[in-house]
Amino acid sequence: MLLKDCVLVGARHIYPQKKGGVMTKAELVGKVAKEAKVTKAAADKAINSFVDGVKKALKKGDKVTLIGFGTFSVLQRKARKGRNPRTGAEIKIAARKVPKFAAGVALKKAVK
Repeated sequence: MLLKDCVLVGARHIYPQKKGGVMTKAELVGKVAKEAKVTKAAADKAINSFVDGVKKALKKGDKVTLIGFGTFSVLQRKARKGRNPRTGAEIKIAARKVPKFAAGVALKKAVK
């Protein structure tokens, strides 16, 4: 295994990169620009607009559904008790909202 085939996680951990790697935002912008035959700046603007739209909808408590791709929603987690792993002391974990994504049927079939 060569170092170029690995991913650095944190300051000390090096893991072998999975087959296929990770698509970065820059790579996604390039792919969208090429397939849609637009500039990278236009593709970047479109992707940023999509992400901002999803964020705003989730912040309002709405669901965002893309038929065949999936659904973005907000999940309300209840307050609960936990333990500090270092000391073992019991701590209170506050209730909070977390984003959730459920893959659609077509996306599941495409990945399978």
